[in-house]
Parts: sequence; C-alpha cells; structure tokens
Amino acid sequence: MCIFCKIASGEMNTNKILEDESFLAFHDVNPKAPVHILVIPKTHIEKFDDTPPEVMAQMTTFIKKVANLIGVDKSGYRLITNNGEDAGQEVAHLHFHILGGTKLSWQHLQDTNSKEFI
Repeated sequence: MCIFCKIASGEMNTNKILEDESFLAFHDVNPKAPVHILVIPKTHIEKFDDTPPEVMAQMTTFIKKVANLIGVDKSGYRLITNNGEDAGQEVAHLHFHILGGTKLSWQHLQDTNSKEFI
C-alpha cells in the first residue's frame, strides 16, 4: 500500500484541509510555498494518464472547493501534477499540488535555454 493510500485510509495521520467520500486535501510535509496543499483521490490511481474522465471532473470540483477554503481562489494559485518518473512524480498515486500564498516564480526555468530541448 502506498503512502497516500495509507493517509487516505486513516492509517497515517496528516494535517487535513478537506475531505469527502472520494478525495482528500492535506498540507504537504515539505512545502514549496506558503500554501502547499496536496489533493488525492482516496482510491489508488497511479498517475494522471490512468485517471478516468469522470474522476477528473469530480476532482476538479473538489480542488476548486479547497482553493476557496484556503483563500487562494481570488489571488491565484498554481496547480501541478507530475505524470510519471521523468516528470518528477515521486509517489505513484495521483496527486495535485496547490501552491499559493505569494507571487510564484518559475525559478527552475529562468536560465533555461529552450533550444536545449529541441
């Protein structure tokens, strides 16, 4: 059982923000911004490519509720998911990062020469 499945089942404690029958939102233990929330489905889905469209539709509504609840819906927030190992996905359970609470930059891309990737 993966760490997010353990959190979703209640086997591991976390600092919950919002929960319903299908999804859970909680604080990231290694925040990258003043607001850094993880949103997961309670059922194990490995990555975005494996997500049924109906689950994604429900998750979108849940993410919007979380953004409103934590107060970043008006100021803006970044929504990130990593899809697979090359994208940086560290936990093989679908999850979205909600980052906000400050003006966010793209520091990892500032000095990147896009021609290097072509």
